Amino acid sequence: MTQVLGGTRGLDTAGNLGHYRARDGSPGATVRIDLDNPHVGLIVGKRGYGKSYTLGVLVEELADAEGVTPVVVDPIGVFTTFEGVSGFEVVSDPRVSADTLSPRAWCDLLGLDHESATGSLVWRAVSETSTLAEMRDFVSEADANPATCRSARNHLALAASWDVFSSNGLTAAACVEPESGILLDCSGCDHAPMNAVVRAVAGDLYRARVAESIDTLPWLVVDEAHAFFGGIADAALRTIITRGRHPGVSLVAATQRPAALPEVAISQSDLLVAHRLTSRRDRDALARARPTYMQGSFTDRMPETPGSAVIVDDATERVHSVQIRKRQVEHGGGSPSANELRKG
Repeated sequence: MTQVLGGTRGLDTAGNLGHYRARDGSPGATVRIDLDNPHVGLIVGKRGYGKSYTLGVLVEELADAEGVTPVVVDPIGVFTTFEGVSGFEVVSDPRVSADTLSPRAWCDLLGLDHESATGSLVWRAVSETSTLAEMRDFVSEADANPATCRSARNHLALAASWDVFSSNGLTAAACVEPESGILLDCSGCDHAPMNAVVRAVAGDLYRARVAESIDTLPWLVVDEAHAFFGGIADAALRTIITRGRHPGVSLVAATQRPAALPEVAISQSDLLVAHRLTSRRDRDALARARPTYMQGSFTDRMPETPGSAVIVDDATERVHSVQIRKRQVEHGGGSPSANELRKG
């Protein structure tokens, strides 16, 4: 009998993850995941054991489902193989509108105390303009201490050098317009501009659903999530985690370093997919933040082989041993081999 994880009883809006894995390794019944309701998901595992592969399986299922749209953040370029898949759009070097970020977000992005003279001037510039060029003109012409104006100009010049801000940057509507979903390829971005893109996109998706200005339910899928929690994207991601269920915004975060995530990202996830973890610090982080019903069975059933996973389903308060199915779209997350290069 097919099992649906996540709380739904129907199969029409459920994606195929794989099948149950018996203790002797033999396959069991099909395991599917609910895509009808909003979720907070977490996929963890050490390098080489299937974390990004499983994320790709989920994206494939989301791309085929009706009424939901995956918005995938790819910081290292492993999902660009989705380019050319029917209806799926890959955006290289994504750009966002400067006014999508709040004044506080701009101060955070530039490392400024909003109560300092420079931070206060940047705050005013963001509040009274709509593009980065206008913000730079504003501070140049401001009636303020010359040293303050110069400092603000320098900070905004740095932001301009990142080349991620555009007057016609991505909006929530643009992110969910592609038929099967969109991939934001951030592999060419440094840490700060990459965080700026995620902060802007995550915040805009949430606001758009609150205002009901988009008629699909977005799933924000973030690989290497530890690069964004703790950065300026943190606030927007936490908003989806704690308040996204009501407007219908889902978040799925994947990381090989769960200990680097805030506790709320673990404790609020209603679906946890765990591949092999060997770091005690990472295993302890999961154990501390997860409910009591999973403690013993989780550590006892930690998978040992690539592609196998333990899934904690908070809806049924059960722990499942699963073998993830094969990808339909080629996986781009493998590492090159010196021997293969020599033979080639």
